[in-house]
Amino acid sequence: MQFDSISEFINMGGYAFYVWLAYGVTFFSLGTLIVLSVRQKRKVLVEIAKKIQREERLKETRSNK
Repeated sequence: MQFDSISEFINMGGYAFYVWLAYGVTFFSLGTLIVLSVRQKRKVLVEIAKKIQREERLKETRSNK
């Protein structure tokens, strides 16, 4: 489907509301998924670092006895 002008492209042949809404929902969903995944990854890495530090402290206390 070809468009003769930018306004026809934006209008999408009368289906602009549905087309742009679909794009909006898609990009919003993908953005939310990315943000939540990054937060979860950061949280997991912090927990792993805490666990490693805890284990190192336990090894030090055991070796000092």
